[in-house]
Amino acid sequence: MEALLEQEPVAPSESSDTESIAGKYLTFMLDEEEYGVEILKIREIIGIMDITRVPQTQNFVQGVINLRGKVIPLVDLRAKFGLSRQEYNDQTCIIVVDVGTMMGIIVDTVSEVHDFLEEDIEPPPSLGSCVDTSFIRGMGKTRDGVKILLDIARVLHSEELVAC
Repeated sequence: MEALLEQEPVAPSESSDTESIAGKYLTFMLDEEEYGVEILKIREIIGIMDITRVPQTQNFVQGVINLRGKVIPLVDLRAKFGLSRQEYNDQTCIIVVDVGTMMGIIVDTVSEVHDFLEEDIEPPPSLGSCVDTSFIRGMGKTRDGVKILLDIARVLHSEELVAC
């Protein structure tokens, strides 16, 4: 994993260009579905730890953690995606991502790293005008099924993290 994180950053580009979204993704489980995040956005993976709650935040913001002296906000992706809450266990992980600022996402369990080729990725399906899929970079096809490849910066859009 360390070697993967030392790669040169890739310049951001449009999500609709499947060639630009090909590459390595860390996959993880939420409920019964598998999602992926670009490996270049990930800084580290840690087990669940003490979380300090912050008042007046959205219900999906679990709070903050102290990670080696740096305060990192945490988003529970189950809550963010409208899935039922579940007790944290020894499989629950925090994935620390860099989206311009360091943030943590809480996931059920980390799966593996997949290297998706251009032909393995399709654009998100059209699910109607009432369903927002702007946070999905693409659908990664594998022998085992389909992984939902997330644009983690759009998932963690900072303006919606603070309740009005």
